Amino acid sequence: MNLTSLQLSQFRCFETLRLGLDGEMTLFHGNNAQGKTSILEAACVLLRLQSPRATSLSECIRFSEKAFAVGGDLAGRDEYQLRVQYRETGRRLLVDGESQGRSGNYLAYSALVVWMANDDLALVRGGGEGRRRFLDFMASQMYPGYRNALKAYEKALRSRNYLLKRDASPKWPEIDAYTRVLHDQGAVVTSTRRVLIEQLKPWAAQAQADISGSNEELLLEYENASGPDDDLFATLEERRGEELRKRQTLAGPHRDDLQLTLNGMPAAKFASEGQQRTVALSLKLGQANLFHKTQRSAPVMLIDDVFGELDPSRRNALMNAWPASSQKLITTTNLDWLDDRFDQVQRYQVEGADVL
Repeated sequence: MNLTSLQLSQFRCFETLRLGLDGEMTLFHGNNAQGKTSILEAACVLLRLQSPRATSLSECIRFSEKAFAVGGDLAGRDEYQLRVQYRETGRRLLVDGESQGRSGNYLAYSALVVWMANDDLALVRGGGEGRRRFLDFMASQMYPGYRNALKAYEKALRSRNYLLKRDASPKWPEIDAYTRVLHDQGAVVTSTRRVLIEQLKPWAAQAQADISGSNEELLLEYENASGPDDDLFATLEERRGEELRKRQTLAGPHRDDLQLTLNGMPAAKFASEGQQRTVALSLKLGQANLFHKTQRSAPVMLIDDVFGELDPSRRNALMNAWPASSQKLITTTNLDWLDDRFDQVQRYQVEGADVL
């Protein structure tokens, strides 16, 4: 499905904005801090109800305002009009003007999304939180029950950590009520992540070979933090003494990680910067192709300031390997890298929150 229009109201730096999106590729160009990334972020919020840049959607509300709204039209086998109205006290989700009571109902009408950005290098170099977020964003689009299980897990985790810190002598029966929730919901998160990584492995490995132009072998391995046999309840029971000292939950999916190795060596430590960038691109390209093949729908690709940072060989390899039928919304600070493949591409210049 393609996003054919996008409307913003009081979103980030934009008071109002209305855009038509024609064809399979749209290019937004301009200097930094002008609003280009916010346009892509708004598209992601509209399509997936999540921001790739913020932990809370309240951060997307324009300064001094109390709410934002984003809307747009989707066209594919069917056509839908989507709208998200958000304020800190609640949100409203509409499809063709009809309110949707649950996120899942709304998302059933939406499109898949892949977010690619220049700071994806942190997927390789950074801590586990970024890699978990990458897996969660992907899993929530492929498996309808994952999002609910993850939210239930995170809610129970906050409550359990609160109880661990509240009392000098923790009330373990009360804490264990939340431990059971962590065990049950965490099992859904863990099993889904394990399956997802197995599905992603060949696509990411193929993308690594395509982009690098060599026989570099990228391997993904799941690091499970729930203990033997995924028995989180037993693992946490064994670690009560340590939890008493540290006053936090020390095992579970919130401590999982995705290990990335290149030719058998940890990519974060031993790969060059160019190789690390290729690994990051391969994860996102693998995600795009996995979506396309398993979900029978090409994702909308939101590509933020990536092309200008790539050398010509990697840029060409990326363009040759992504799903041809995917819609691409691309931001860039310069146009020096453009070639004749972009002659007919729709272009917008973004300057001071104005789109020309």
